[in-house]
Amino acid sequence: MEKKFKRTLVTTALPYANGPVHIGHLAGVYVPADIYTRYLRLKGEDVKMIGGSDEHGVPITIRARKEGVTPQDVVDRYHKLIKDSFAELGISFDVYSRTTSEEHSRTATEFFRHIYEKGGFVERKSTQLYDEGAGRFVADRYVVGECPVCHAQGAYGDQCEKCGSSLSPTDLINPRCAETGNVPVLKETTHWYLPLERYQEALEKWILEGHKEWKTNVYGQCKSWLDLGLQPRAVTRDLDWGIPVPVEGADGKVLYVWFDAPIGYISNTKEILPDSWEKYWKDPETRIINFIGKDNIVFHCIIFPAMLMAYGDGYQLPDNVPANEFLNLEGDKISTSRNWAVWLHEYLRDFPGKQDVLRYVLTANAPETKDNDFTWTDFQSRNNNELVAVLGNFINRAVVLTHKYFGGKAPAAGELTDVDRSAFAEINDAVKAMSEALDTFHFREALKQAMEIARVGNRYLQETEPWKLAKTDLARTGTILNLALQICASLAIAFEPFLPFMSEKLCRMLRISSLKWADLGRTDLIAAGTEIGQPELMFEKIDDEAINAQLARLAEIKEKNRLAAWQPEPVRPEVTFDDFTKLDIRVGTVLECERVPKADKLLRFLIDDGMQKRTIVSGIAKYYEPASLVGKQVCFVANFAPRKLKGVESQGMILSAVNADGSLVVVSPSAPVAPGSTVG
Repeated sequence: MEKKFKRTLVTTALPYANGPVHIGHLAGVYVPADIYTRYLRLKGEDVKMIGGSDEHGVPITIRARKEGVTPQDVVDRYHKLIKDSFAELGISFDVYSRTTSEEHSRTATEFFRHIYEKGGFVERKSTQLYDEGAGRFVADRYVVGECPVCHAQGAYGDQCEKCGSSLSPTDLINPRCAETGNVPVLKETTHWYLPLERYQEALEKWILEGHKEWKTNVYGQCKSWLDLGLQPRAVTRDLDWGIPVPVEGADGKVLYVWFDAPIGYISNTKEILPDSWEKYWKDPETRIINFIGKDNIVFHCIIFPAMLMAYGDGYQLPDNVPANEFLNLEGDKISTSRNWAVWLHEYLRDFPGKQDVLRYVLTANAPETKDNDFTWTDFQSRNNNELVAVLGNFINRAVVLTHKYFGGKAPAAGELTDVDRSAFAEINDAVKAMSEALDTFHFREALKQAMEIARVGNRYLQETEPWKLAKTDLARTGTILNLALQICASLAIAFEPFLPFMSEKLCRMLRISSLKWADLGRTDLIAAGTEIGQPELMFEKIDDEAINAQLARLAEIKEKNRLAAWQPEPVRPEVTFDDFTKLDIRVGTVLECERVPKADKLLRFLIDDGMQKRTIVSGIAKYYEPASLVGKQVCFVANFAPRKLKGVESQGMILSAVNADGSLVVVSPSAPVAPGSTVG
């Protein structure tokens, strides 16, 4: 029998205050968490949704040094941007705080100190990379060099992004500090470790035996880690930005950001419930749900629970961790460093008033079981063909017809027919399926069932045709439109977790003052005689121009990234001077240039080589208009054996340089020279 809980604590992964939030964060964590929280509120349950910004760690100090500001300046800026963007999207936190708050500092310090005094940490010496020029230790991610596997330049000290190999910074060939360019050295340091192996058995029992209902991706990743055997994990770092390690001899050390951050869930709860926070963390009748992305599964399912076990004192472990997979963008992995993302604050600027459209598309495409893809054409299609043509269309028809035939007052309903009862039977089936999906964190399916209510409404109006019936049977028309308005009321409830702005607008139109999940599917939510507001469009079509602007922006970013990632080809094997002198490279003047028929890439040149005229065919038609090359001097190999290209005999090869963008540029002397001059 499923355990019943008195209350629910919903936590969301803390976004890193080093940049804005993007659609991958929203689809993975914040929209699902908000849907679930709103659903529980509609059911009348005691639920709190806790969030906040993660504001410590190396990347923030690096950004601050680059910008010439303090780390606090950086996190203040991004905390406000993130918090404001979430609020504008309708993410309904009960508290959204930060890890630089005084409450968090007190809580995290006390948490570490309590475990330390219980003998819960292991002190170890180790050697780590150190930047002598900068006078600081260097995190693995901020050491770069040549990958020992694929030999790509710019591999990170923890991973090569080109071949995907997991690395250690000492594996890199010619490692250097990414920030300063200095060559790091190994230096001894002392840190405190959480001995995860002490909790191996307890974690196996809790997860592998006690939570087989968890998502396959979550359960599987946990099992893989547990099967490998848990190892001690450092919980401190050598850094000057963070919460100081509160023990003697720990000068210059702070709590590791991944020890510090999840404690933020506790400290943020304390902020809004200073006298009753323990009910939400230590009462067995509280259900804790952690919403996270798949890159945080290990931290939330193994490391943070081990921290809570180490602390003791009745802390409850999460009942579920419904992590999503990753959302890609236009077929490519979202990357903050490459600016390959749809940033929330920019979306809100570019699509004002369309918060619900983004919420809808991210839920409909939610990466619940595997990575999924966001595309702008799908975004447009779902808005125009689903939100406008199905949901908005039904609501508009019901309200417009009520105003047309009944002066804007909800008509009374007479005796129901089989058609009426059948429609509401379908609606109640959808409501049941939607509730089951929400209870099990299948939000994509729940949204589909909510939209099914609107589809039933459209089919109902199409079948009953009240606009025709009004001419002969106004009473029956009144019944039909009364029921259509009841369906609209159910839509206001059903979509409140998903599309809160639309739901609020619809409630105003229908004069509904409160929403309850238990009212879904009822036929008496709108009383006869209720003054229905003037019809308003719930959604509007998005045109091609708006979508093309977004696609053009992404194309520009992709090109910038490609140019930034460009590297010269490796130097070819050595040759002797005698090998070089075998090539006869000369300068010639272009007398004629034209495209080769039926050959998109080829141009035919007539060259004055100082002794005669020669024909050369070159594959640069994509990059030059023939007329622009006439009169230009070019370098060419004069002693290549002739060969035919598309039926034209080529007597040499024009030299071209390959640019970073892949284009070809003919090689020319910097000043005019006599045709036939040699290059050497």
